[in-house]
Amino acid sequence: MDDKATQLTTASGIPVADNQNSLSAGRTGPLLLQDAHLIEKLQHFNRERIPERVVHAKGSGAFGIFTVTHDISAYTKAGLFGAVGKQTPTFARFSTVGGERGSADTERDPRGFAVRFYTDEGNWDLVGNNTPMFFIKDPIKFPDFVHTQKRDPQTNLKSPRMMWDFWSRAPESLHQVTMLFSDRGTPDGYRHMDGFGGHTFSLISARGERVWVKWHLKTQQGVKNLSAAEAVRLAGADPDYAQRDLFAAIARGEFPRWNVSVQVMREEERLAWETRTNWSAFDLTKVWPHADFPRLPVGQLELNRNPDNYHGDVEQVAFSPANVVPGLGLSPDKMLQGRLFAYHDAQLYRVGTNHQQLPVNRPRCPVHHQQRDGAMAFANGGASTNYAAVNAQGTSPRGFGHGDPGWTLDGVAGRYDSRATDDDVTQAGNLYRILSASQQGNLVHNIAGAMAGVSTEIRERQLAHFARADGAYGAGVRAALAKARK
Repeated sequence: MDDKATQLTTASGIPVADNQNSLSAGRTGPLLLQDAHLIEKLQHFNRERIPERVVHAKGSGAFGIFTVTHDISAYTKAGLFGAVGKQTPTFARFSTVGGERGSADTERDPRGFAVRFYTDEGNWDLVGNNTPMFFIKDPIKFPDFVHTQKRDPQTNLKSPRMMWDFWSRAPESLHQVTMLFSDRGTPDGYRHMDGFGGHTFSLISARGERVWVKWHLKTQQGVKNLSAAEAVRLAGADPDYAQRDLFAAIARGEFPRWNVSVQVMREEERLAWETRTNWSAFDLTKVWPHADFPRLPVGQLELNRNPDNYHGDVEQVAFSPANVVPGLGLSPDKMLQGRLFAYHDAQLYRVGTNHQQLPVNRPRCPVHHQQRDGAMAFANGGASTNYAAVNAQGTSPRGFGHGDPGWTLDGVAGRYDSRATDDDVTQAGNLYRILSASQQGNLVHNIAGAMAGVSTEIRERQLAHFARADGAYGAGVRAALAKARK
């Protein structure tokens, strides 16, 4: 074996003379500050933990390939969809949302489902969940909502009172609450759950025409969920159950796959649909019924390689919904607009100013910009200039650029409270009604268990929301609560 290849060195490449004994003033004397290896070793150890993600803290990930199976070039000029059979390397990260890094994989919680596509035109990040809707529709509520899902500032314990107090005062959460406490609230690992972009996005064609879209990833392994009892058992017996399952399956060569599809809504269809339903196409608490907007197949995502280093890839991957490539676009969805700022800002704080230079975040295409300096700037532009020359003739901008025509806006800028007019119950009721009798039983049982300790005021406020969605839904939860209190 080549001794030089295995020789322990400092981070600067200097050979380490002795990794077992510190320099000291005599056999029993104090240590010497000149022991550079000891100092570096302790300093790095003290800094081995980057700040934990506020949400999606515990995750698992893998590399893979996206393959186009159907032509959608009529809707988008994005190069990654340019031809059937075209393949794009990817990295996917799955996560629980509310728990800390040491929490159990099987807790009742939405699951993050984020995919990075390393396209020829830059990174595209599809950052979604395993549910097609969310609890709130305005990002100004997000910090308050997350605080209720974390720990009570006095007891440092999870607080059902805080959770249900928020949900009961925010009826827009009812649709997601119904999904969360259904059987799908505890997926059987990450391979057996679907993924959703959630937000309304857009596709831009070569002709500069836009359609609104929602992205879906349907598991080829089949949807499987854990019973509430089994999820609790695994939380104690194998809290890393989902991580173990994903890693082991890929190591065995059983590569998980998802069918990627898209719902398409033209602008004229949006106006007609919103008038008919009184729902906004840009409301994250709502879904687009498949009967109105069927899914169109696009491609297949396969995960086929485990990371060599968890921290380097899974922990340091830095997604942002703002990462869209030409031919893909955004929408006026208020939650999406908030995330466009919040995600990148979180990565600047958590991973660092130059986090895009890390291998898992680095684009697979040429990069040229005027960003310079800052911590860890190991690709710092060399001798190239650090400014862009002004074009004295102007640039004649149009729309958002890259052929995206921009949005037509109307109205007066201000703060708008939609609570008086929005329908927050119909889709929650629809979800309840498509469940089987046994699934409805599991749903009300799960809710009753979670609400058992809350006050009468909070309980009655939430029960009213269930009843408005469906009378049987409200009655079922009320009966389950009464049974639980006996």
